[in-house]
Amino acid sequence: MKVNLKGRVAIVTGSSRGIGRASALALAREGADIVVNYLECEKEADEIVDIIRKMGRQSFKVQADVRKFQFVSKMVEVTIKTFGRIDILVNNAGIIRDNTLRKMKLNEWENVLATNLTGVFHCTRAVLGTMLKQESGRIINISSVIGQMGNFGQTNYAASKAGVIGFTKSLARELASKGITVNAIAPGFTETSLVKNLPEKIKAELLERIPMKRFARPEEIAAVVVFLASDASSFITGEVVNVNGGMYM
Repeated sequence: MKVNLKGRVAIVTGSSRGIGRASALALAREGADIVVNYLECEKEADEIVDIIRKMGRQSFKVQADVRKFQFVSKMVEVTIKTFGRIDILVNNAGIIRDNTLRKMKLNEWENVLATNLTGVFHCTRAVLGTMLKQESGRIINISSVIGQMGNFGQTNYAASKAGVIGFTKSLARELASKGITVNAIAPGFTETSLVKNLPEKIKAELLERIPMKRFARPEEIAAVVVFLASDASSFITGEVVNVNGGMYM
């Protein structure tokens, strides 16, 4: 499938590493200009911007905590000032704070929900006015297989990612007649720093639960991001694309 995103502008949250990094690079390869959002990993963000610029695309970094609307609003403002438009929003920023519910601290619950779900609300709300004026846009939310099947010690994370799915389906209905699509991707376990740093015993147990017997590569998730950002997906909205190697309940 040939994809042409030349002239389009994408904001990818949490794009200094992992799935966000792979998505930013994949979108840039297809011609998009990229706003690299990060919170703490400034060095990694600089590296991504440099790679994208070497591709011949425009890119800059913005430090913004998606939990705070004022920071997100400024990120969108500088994007509009620089590029004049926003065509693609990839809501990827997310954290985990695992614990059983009995031992879970309030801040572990609140920080995960604030980042993974309220952050999606903040970023989407901030770009919506621009996309409505353009009468076009692609909103792509990164959920998780955990939001569909749950997982021990992850009530906060599962709730946040299930919320992203509900948010996606509802907003898709609101925007279907406005030229804006809203879709979600639900990755299975993926080769990010989180999985790589797990004990070998835990990784082996996870692999047993995946029919394909391997973890996803970030680039495989990014390929779906590119598809959902492209014209080929123009009649797809409110969908949840599972990229999990067959890991269903």
